[in-house]
Formats: sequence, C-alpha cells, structure tokens
Amino acid sequence: MKTYQHIFFDLDHTLWDYDRNVTESLSELYEIYELQNLGITSFEQFFASFYHVNFQLWDWYNVGKINKENLRKERFPRIFAHAGVVSWTIPASFEEDFMSLTSSKSHVFPHSKEILTYLKEKYKLHVITNGFNESQAKKLSSSGLDIYFDLVVTSETTGHKKPDPRIFYHTMNQLNTRAEHCLMVGDNPASDILGAQRAEIDQVFFNPEGKEIELIPTYTISHLKELESLL
Repeated sequence: MKTYQHIFFDLDHTLWDYDRNVTESLSELYEIYELQNLGITSFEQFFASFYHVNFQLWDWYNVGKINKENLRKERFPRIFAHAGVVSWTIPASFEEDFMSLTSSKSHVFPHSKEILTYLKEKYKLHVITNGFNESQAKKLSSSGLDIYFDLVVTSETTGHKKPDPRIFYHTMNQLNTRAEHCLMVGDNPASDILGAQRAEIDQVFFNPEGKEIELIPTYTISHLKELESLL
C-alpha cells in the first residue's frame, strides 16, 4: 500500500446523494408550480424528462460542448419541451428555484460522515468537482460535509474539468504534493477515474450499482465504509 497523504473526493453521486436530493426538489417544485396544469400529467413524466435532458447536458458540459450559462439557460426549456410543454408556459424562476432548493438538501450516502471522520484523523481531505461554485459550496454547507475538507477545487475556478488532468495538477500544486501521495475517490469512470489516471493518481471507483466499466481502477468499492479496509 502506498503512503497516501491527500484524499480527493468527488461530491455529487459520491458523498452528496444527488439522486435523492434532486428527486425531492423536483417533487416539491412539481407541486408548487402545479405542473399538472401545464400538461405534465404526472411527476414520473416530469422526472423522466429531467433525467433524459439533464444528464445529456452535463455530458456536454464535461466535454466542453456547452458552458455553464447555456446549460442553466437551456436545461428546463429542454426538459419541459421533452415533456410536451410549450416553451412560453415555463415559469421564469424555475431554474433558480431548482438550484436553490436542491443545493439546500442534506442527504448524503450511507457512511459518508462516518468514513470522513475516520479518514480525517489520518489524511488531508479535499474535494475536486465539476459542479458550479455556488451550488457546491451550498451543498457542502447544507449537508454538514464542509467541516471535513481543507480544499475544495471546482472546474469553474480552475477552468479545467475532470477528466482533464490539469484540474488535478492545479490541486496538487495548491497542496505542494505529488501524485504518488494522492488518491481520488469518485463514482464517474469518465471523469473521476480517467482524470486521475491521466494525472497518474491512484483511484477508488465508488460503484454501489455494480456497473461494468472498461477502465481498470486501482481499487473498487461498493459502499464508502470499505475505505476503512483500504486506508
């Protein structure tokens, strides 16, 4: 086992339970805005449209096909259109309300705080995320995860998105450390695992759903508590 000094964590889908928090927010907004009156006959229909469009936009964002402003501008118009709603009926404040409400949610994955408490006694802990500055800061604060981390690095701040190794180089420069002393923990093979590999950093693939991937990470875990046996 290498002597790690710094553990890097992804945030969404790794520590902060994106799916649960987003589902709650969308459900509340569906009721608040009475979306059934706009022709979206069920929450399930709205939810399916959100996931179809949102993940496509984030895939585009991660590879530089769309920027933050256009992602946020186009997200809900595309979602409502996918659900069969004409654009002029979309509530003007929907995107802002979604961002504010979702970021205030506090659900985290099982064992998140337990494992972070354990690791913090032995390592320096940091976040590397492709999420937006204001939303990621609010998520960390609302969930109580902020107290565990010394450094939070975002793609918006550095100008580089995972899997671009430059976001990892930037982080290591900030910490005055080298790749062999670092370990990346994340759920996304295309950004977290590939990005860390490109920066020659060992990786832990957090894979609670047992997905098959082409890459070969340094380690794979199905729940966060398994980190105790690795570290």
